[in-house]
Amino acid sequence: TAIFSSLAIFIACLGLFGLATFMAEARIKEIGIRKVFGGSVLTITKLLSLSSLRPIFISILLFSPMAWYSMNWWLQTFAYRIDLSAGTFILAALTIILIALLTISSQTISAATSNPIKSLRSD
Repeated sequence: TAIFSSLAIFIACLGLFGLATFMAEARIKEIGIRKVFGGSVLTITKLLSLSSLRPIFISILLFSPMAWYSMNWWLQTFAYRIDLSAGTFILAALTIILIALLTISSQTISAATSNPIKSLRSD
């Protein structure tokens, strides 16, 4: 099961990387204008990262209670059951956010460090 879990995480990271690439390409002119007006690489990277992480934050907030309820209902059928704590869900959420940040960071940093002249000259 660890192999299939790793494969599912890898496929999800590929999708997230594709989404970050698409968002960076769609906002290339905005990034160029921000750089011309003095925006730092850190602020541009933070802007792109937060826009990519917003759906992840929303899904964590919406689906963590559903996951807790369904897992608690499923675990009630076992004779030796465990109690689910909030720490488990917090650790899972932090792991998801860390993996997402590592996945999209290379794309956002390369978009933020690109030459603004090339992106603005193309029009």
